[in-house]
Amino acid sequence: MTRLSQASLPTLPSSIGRPTYDRTAVSAGVVHFGPGAFHRAHQAAAFDTLLHEDPRWGVIGVSLNSQAVAEALNPQDGLYTLALLEEQVEYRVLGAIQRVLTRDVPAGILGALAHEDTRIISSTVTEKGHCLSADGSLDFAHPAIVADLDGSRADGWVPASFTGWLVRGLQARRLGGLPGLTVLSCDNLTDNGRKLEAATLALAEAIDPETARWISGQVTFPNAMVDSITPAIDDALRARILDATGLEDAWPIQRERFTQWVIEDRFAGERPALESAGVTFSTDVGPFETAKLRLLNGAHSSLAYIGLGLGLETVAEAMTDRDLAGFVERLMREDIAPSVTTPPGLDLPAYITDVLARFANPAIRHLLSQIAWDGSQKLPYRLLDTVRDAMAAGRPIDRLAVPIAAWLRFLGRAARKGITITDPLAGPLLQRAGDWRQVLAMREIFGDLGDDARFVRSVDRAISSLEEGFLTPSPV
Repeated sequence: MTRLSQASLPTLPSSIGRPTYDRTAVSAGVVHFGPGAFHRAHQAAAFDTLLHEDPRWGVIGVSLNSQAVAEALNPQDGLYTLALLEEQVEYRVLGAIQRVLTRDVPAGILGALAHEDTRIISSTVTEKGHCLSADGSLDFAHPAIVADLDGSRADGWVPASFTGWLVRGLQARRLGGLPGLTVLSCDNLTDNGRKLEAATLALAEAIDPETARWISGQVTFPNAMVDSITPAIDDALRARILDATGLEDAWPIQRERFTQWVIEDRFAGERPALESAGVTFSTDVGPFETAKLRLLNGAHSSLAYIGLGLGLETVAEAMTDRDLAGFVERLMREDIAPSVTTPPGLDLPAYITDVLARFANPAIRHLLSQIAWDGSQKLPYRLLDTVRDAMAAGRPIDRLAVPIAAWLRFLGRAARKGITITDPLAGPLLQRAGDWRQVLAMREIFGDLGDDARFVRSVDRAISSLEEGFLTPSPV
């Protein structure tokens, strides 16, 4: 069986899209941390489109926590197949990624960060990869940050955290006389650029104050938001790719056709002309980001935890449950939308309708169990901020409490059955899961909400309602 590679590209069927630019002429303008499925389906796909016009925006991937992506893509010359999931599936081979570096080649990572061609350092390292406290500031007690502070005192320091790598790479650029650049977070964090900027400056100040001052003057951290549903890869996808292309692909990816990428127009140097790939540049990403985090991601998490409690497996399957689909629509329109400032040019009711249609797309097998990962990191941005806004405005929060109650019940089931959950706080969560009030008391997740009697009462009612089989708790 022939494997996908630069040499095998000419054997692809004519129906399969592929790079038509000269890949040997491409230089790496982007170093991206976290080249998992979402990045490769979304940002790398946008840069692949741009490379047909401008060869200076290739991507070097950096995978700090896994060898798997490098082992899959490097033998394929960075090539992989993207399946666009609609009624008629479309396949494209993408070539923006030149190679993937891992933690065991620190000199290669540092060399890429401090290369003169590099203009952007971007990231999709998830919420937990930023090592932030509940208030959004850098968590100096995080083991990776502690390791970076200790390690930075020695020669040949190899950072343990993504933020540590930013400081080390930017320090190398300063010492090498290179210009600053743009650091572009694409993670699902409210105000992600500003949070990453503050965290990077805080760590740099602790390690090398002169580099911290240089970063302040030479480096920008635009806010950005990204949106495209990207289901997990499975053997069925690999089999479909093999059948469609005739080539073995070790790590193909899939996503819906819809994609949105909004970037604050705040670049330290040249801005890539990503408009050709459908990217929106804006003076204020906040309203776009809030709409996506609260409406789409908040609804996604709600479907996940409630749906798993009902024994459902995928988002599309959950949307066939009329009671659950109706509950989520009411949650979006009546409880979440009032907390969202409508971005310029966005019809919010139509946006909600589109999101619901995307959820119901039967071509996408998006596992609820995948969405349920890292709940302690996601819920503060996806649901708890909305709860705070609703309480401050005097609006009801009973419906908003239901997905939170469903998450608490999800933790309780896992603890009773001895099931491991994917969450950086898995240990403390499962230890407390027998008494949900102890989970609400975890300030690193809930802040002061766990002390609010109104919030606790609403969660209590929601848990009782779910246990009785009803999605909508009784009003106060």
